[in-house]
Amino acid sequence: MRQTKRSGTKPELALRSALHRRGLRFLVDCAPRGTNRRRRVDILLRGARIAVFVDGCFWHSCPVHAHLPTANRRWWRLKLRGVVLRDRDTDVQLSRAGWLVVRVWEHEDPDVAADRIRNLASERANL
Repeated sequence: MRQTKRSGTKPELALRSALHRRGLRFLVDCAPRGTNRRRRVDILLRGARIAVFVDGCFWHSCPVHAHLPTANRRWWRLKLRGVVLRDRDTDVQLSRAGWLVVRVWEHEDPDVAADRIRNLASERANL
């Protein structure tokens, strides 16, 4: 677990690059105002008030790729359930503070995800 990167994973870098190619500028690995300072957002589009998380399939229990290790299954089940509950709580906190939460799975195509985020940013800019 210590080797798991907090920021700058390959899927996150690919998404950030795709967003940057689309002209979007953002902050990386920061805590937005009005939320728990310990809960950090992977990519933050301040103007559009969009918080983007790039979730790993294992740690965040992807419905397509989730699996439990065979050793110590009970502990892992509780650990991963706690991660998912924390994710949902973070979503609620951000939403209450006026942020739109976007979650992208690590296996998603970064260009498709970047297009989706760009469209959401455009819609929010026109509000």
